[in-house]
This record gives sequence, structure tokens and C-alpha cells, in this order.
Amino acid sequence: MHEPIYWVDLGLRNYLFRIGSFELRWYSLAYLAGIILGYWHISRMLKEPGAPMAQRHADDLFFYCTLGIILGGRLGYATFYTGGDTGIPSLWAHPSELMSLWHGGMSFHGGLIGVLLAMAWVSWRNGLAFLRVADYVSVCVPFGMLFGRLANFVNGELWGRVVTGYVPWAMVFPDAPDQLPRHPSQLYEAGLEGLALIVIMLFLFWKTRARFRPGLLVGVFTTGIACARFVVEFYREPDAQLADFAHQTGLSMGQWLTIPLILLGLVVVARAIARPALGSGAQTAPA
Repeated sequence: MHEPIYWVDLGLRNYLFRIGSFELRWYSLAYLAGIILGYWHISRMLKEPGAPMAQRHADDLFFYCTLGIILGGRLGYATFYTGGDTGIPSLWAHPSELMSLWHGGMSFHGGLIGVLLAMAWVSWRNGLAFLRVADYVSVCVPFGMLFGRLANFVNGELWGRVVTGYVPWAMVFPDAPDQLPRHPSQLYEAGLEGLALIVIMLFLFWKTRARFRPGLLVGVFTTGIACARFVVEFYREPDAQLADFAHQTGLSMGQWLTIPLILLGLVVVARAIARPALGSGAQTAPA
């Protein structure tokens, strides 16, 4: 009989170092690394012909998108994953707990909404084309997705469903109540939402003229990450408070929230392809 891999045998811990009661956690470093790498890469992209904004706009985006990720992610978790029939008291009824990030989690869809609002604000305030700003930001988002999902794995959290059949990389996670072999779905997400999209988005930006078709990059990103999330949800353990919801509807909360994104992404891609491409010098950023 095949022996599963035991997460505890990997020698992982959820922090880089500890000083007294303070711990520098890998999850915090993942957010930081994704944001910094994204900022560095978008700064490189802006040096290419046809950039829709200047470096000072990227600086604003760095600040507001960081707020959008944190606030949107947390408020999204409070909205979609607490209260109602979840069995978890609504965080909206306990405002003091909203920013207690160590209680509960972050919502991908909430963070996405936060980033969209941040981009809309920076675009409106500076008279920029929102769709083109979104194109450039979308190329950089998969960096954060990769680091975030790897951090989930290092933390031994958000593990997958119990394995049926032979899966050589099946893993037993210490906090799983039944201690049965499970899919390491965090790594599936890191591969699909992170690494695969990094390759696709970087190729489209640097090796094609996709950036001259407003909406194409963000449309591909939206469709890609939504499809990846939909597929991975088949292997990811539903949130305990929403297990009954998933059983009754046939799909998890994450999948239901992802379907509109897939449709939206396809519409944006089709619209971008149907419209004429911009010239290489069109809509350059204001000084």
C-alpha cells in the first residue's frame, strides 16, 4: 500500500524567524514579495512603447492596490464566508474583528474587487484609460498569486479534498480532522493561478502586440485565473462553514463566484480582438 507524504515530515514552519512574541510569517512575506515584484515589473513595462501611464501613476497604483488587496480581501471574506448559514458569526456585526487578519482569512474575489476600485480611482483622478491600466496591472498579479499559494502550503492550510484512488503526492496535513491523505491543492493553485499565468501573461506582453489591443491582457487574465480557480475547487476542501452549501448546489462558493468572471473575461477578450489595434505610439502616458 502506498504511504502518503506527511506534511510534518517536510520540516516546514509558518514563519521565517521569531523574536519574543513577534513572528515574521511567510504569508506576510508572500504579500510583500508579490507587491514589490509587481511594482518592479510594471516599472519595466512602462519603459516600452505605448505605455498608458507614467511612473508616477505606477507609484499611486502601488499604494492604492496594496490597500485594495488587504481591505478588499478582508471585507470579501466577511461578506462571503461569515454570517448567514455559515455557522461563523458575521464579521460585519463585529467591526473590531474585521482587521484581525489572524482570525479567519482573505477572499480572492474581495481582493480582486479592491484592486479594481484602486485602479478605477487612480485612472479617474489622472485621466487615464482604465482598460489599458488594467491590462498592465493584470500582467503582474500572477506573481502575488504564486507566492500567496506557496505560503498557504508552507502554513499547512487550505488543504485539498480527501484523495480517492492512487495519487503519489497525496499528503496528510496536521490540522486535517480525519488525518487522511489529501490533495495538496495549494500547489495546484500555485501552478495554475500563479506559474501558468505568469508564463502566459509575460509571453503575451513581451512577445506579442497584445498590449496594443485594449482589454486583451486583462481579459485573458480574468478568464485564465477564473478557469484555474474553478478547476482547482474540485480538489480543494470547501470551507467547513460552507460544506453544506457546496453539497446542496453541486458547486463550491468559490466556483459560483468564479462563473461570472469567466463570462466577463471572454466578453472582454472578444471585444478587444474585434476592435482595431492601437498604433505603437498611441495613447502614451502623459508626462
